[in-house]
Amino acid sequence: MDHFLYRNGVLHAEDVPVAEIAVAVGTPFYVYSTATLLRHFTLFDDALDGMDHLVCYAMKAASNQAILKTLAQAGAGMDVVSGGEYARAKAAGVPGDKIVFSGVGKTAEEIRTALTGGIRQFNVESEPEMEVLNRVAGEVGVVAPITIRVNPDVDAKTHAKISTGKSENKFGIPIARAREVYAMAGAMDHIEVIGIDVHIGSQLTDLTPFELAYQKVAELTVQLREDGHDIRRLDLGGGLGIPYARSNEAPPLPTDYGAMVKRTVGHLGCEVEIEPGRLIAGNAGLMVSEVIYVKSGEGRDFLILDGAMNDLIRPAMYEAHHDIVPVVEPAPGTEQAPYDIVGPVCESGDTFAKQRMMPPLVAGDLVAFRSAGAYGAVMSSEYNTRPLIPEVLVNGDQYAVIRARPTFDEMINRDTIPEWL
Repeated sequence: MDHFLYRNGVLHAEDVPVAEIAVAVGTPFYVYSTATLLRHFTLFDDALDGMDHLVCYAMKAASNQAILKTLAQAGAGMDVVSGGEYARAKAAGVPGDKIVFSGVGKTAEEIRTALTGGIRQFNVESEPEMEVLNRVAGEVGVVAPITIRVNPDVDAKTHAKISTGKSENKFGIPIARAREVYAMAGAMDHIEVIGIDVHIGSQLTDLTPFELAYQKVAELTVQLREDGHDIRRLDLGGGLGIPYARSNEAPPLPTDYGAMVKRTVGHLGCEVEIEPGRLIAGNAGLMVSEVIYVKSGEGRDFLILDGAMNDLIRPAMYEAHHDIVPVVEPAPGTEQAPYDIVGPVCESGDTFAKQRMMPPLVAGDLVAFRSAGAYGAVMSSEYNTRPLIPEVLVNGDQYAVIRARPTFDEMINRDTIPEWL
């Protein structure tokens, strides 16, 4: 469910007409719904009720500080994967003891920053990383709390580019070597083993791979405790998918996921962390774009938009589907026709949809890309010297620009011309 609905024939973001925002900020732009963000966070939080738990928002999905602050005030922790994300979380007022640091390539400087600024735990991905962490923690004069990410070799049955739990993926250590690596960690002076981490992929629409992975984690917990490790926290990752196409069957609900977590690891007495990103932010955002031209081609027609692949790269990168709807609701029974929906970037890959059935549209009409709140704005670029597009947050009948569109002068003036030129 989201809070983007037609009212009197016009698409609204909560209580604000989308067209009103378009007039104020120009197109294209992203718009997020506070009510949807909070609803999705609360669904996860409630699903784990009765367990000691923390929902850590995976902020790589959408990291604007206004979004982070909204979720932090509701009680969310943050899952970060870079020093920049750590700095963003801190700037949004998230305390260090609610920030989890994940990622396969943490640098010594990033580790130092988190150790001095405060951290809940590091999710360690390799022996070399653990050695660097132990050394830097010693230099800082602290003991670093860690979980070790295990790779359970479970096929998440998702897109190859977002699968993370198979043996050929770069993430974590093989679960078969876990006891050996935990023994290494236990012998280090500036490392404190507190738990286990697992994450098998993104956009999962079936609970079975989760259950298989969590069962392996439960077995490993027992083994590691037998080895003398105080395993008291399980970081179960994120990955639960969202329905990008409204015609598709909906993925499992957070309540079903929570019941499965309790069934597989609830008996262990561990604190549980989960790291949803897409499910919290995905359906909480739209990208709104204007039709520039309607072009007739050889055997097909094109809707050419002012939004492009640099603004929303998911279709080009992942062959991802987004429902695309007109901002003005078509009358019942309006006949539709197939269009290729494309942007103006000089790449054939700048295509959002092929032969998508749409009602008649003309230049100047607005369309909205649904489920664009996750991995939209954060993956955008200035390719073709196109400005990063504004982000807008709606709260009831209010809205605010939370990232402004830069001017061409601001973009160009970031370049530095060498003195010999």
